Amino acid sequence: MDYHPSTHPPLPPTSEDERLAWLRLLRSRRVGISTFYRMLHEHGTARAALKALPDVAAEAGLRDYTACSVDAAQSELRAATSIGARMVPVGSADYPPALLDVDDPPPILWVMGTGKVLNRPMIAIVGARNASSLGLRMARSIARDLAAEGFVIVSGLARGIDAAAHEAALDTGTLAVLAGGVDVIYPQENATLAAKIPENGLRLSEIAMGQQPQARHFPRRNRLISGLAQALVVIEAASKSGSLITARTALDQGRDVLAVPGHPFDARAAGSNMLIRDGATLVRSAADVIEALPKPAPILEPELPLAPPPDTRSLQETAALHSLILDRLGPTPLAEDQLIRDLARAAHHVTPAITQLEIAGQVRRQAGGLLSRVARG
Repeated sequence: MDYHPSTHPPLPPTSEDERLAWLRLLRSRRVGISTFYRMLHEHGTARAALKALPDVAAEAGLRDYTACSVDAAQSELRAATSIGARMVPVGSADYPPALLDVDDPPPILWVMGTGKVLNRPMIAIVGARNASSLGLRMARSIARDLAAEGFVIVSGLARGIDAAAHEAALDTGTLAVLAGGVDVIYPQENATLAAKIPENGLRLSEIAMGQQPQARHFPRRNRLISGLAQALVVIEAASKSGSLITARTALDQGRDVLAVPGHPFDARAAGSNMLIRDGATLVRSAADVIEALPKPAPILEPELPLAPPPDTRSLQETAALHSLILDRLGPTPLAEDQLIRDLARAAHHVTPAITQLEIAGQVRRQAGGLLSRVARG
């Protein structure tokens, strides 16, 4: 059976030794993301996987195989600490849940800035590097107005549309996904912008600290841009461009794709116009983006009254609610208020049911109001 962290999220490392082992396993030669998850799943811990790695490599015909050294992993950890970056492993409370839906979600993210933006709804904006003045104005306008409505603007810190979108959302918080290490700014002309982003937002990368971006890194970065967001807005994209690749990735991920139309004679708008022709939502303003987003499920029960009525549910209804709660929970901690919102039930119905499951030993309450499901042996 295929292993995927969205259905079998690994428990995150809780000690420095475990964090070091995760990093060593992921940085070892011939260990990609899929191999990392498979080794972790098969051997239980990263340390056990590292011990087994030479034998696995030998079976694959690789002789004298050695895993990533302790010194190399420690060097990367020190480099992160020196610039204020922090590691966010998959399964941890700070890991963006939306990324669990993408193919090969990064086992480790490096982030710089405030993690608060990861708990807010996100819209991605991408487009041409050689954008027109009109395209840049549209990017700034849409990003600014979406940011005012509480959305985090996600983009790739490239010149042109990306930079304009980031700049417009600096005060409210924007998220830049980098194709190199989180400490490597590309292009260098955006260094000042990159330095401002962590003040209210976040720089994020799955690439090793200090690594320069390479051509193969950009499609990997683009899947994170679209994966983090509810929807992707394309502003000025040529018929063969990275923005169109990102749009196709967004569709594969089940994200909404929207596009700003451009003049038929402008090659920079050819890709955007093609997207609209093929069914993407036409966008003229931030209002069009918000209108196109899926509407939240209606609350099925009334708001919590000042004096909650007595619980009159039958045993069958109580058991059904217990099942819904357990289905929503897993080993990865989830905030209680988020669980209540996901269930679309009144808090005065859900809270007693959670308490019952705690007493029964099926749910564990952790610090900060986080809940997780207790695994059964």
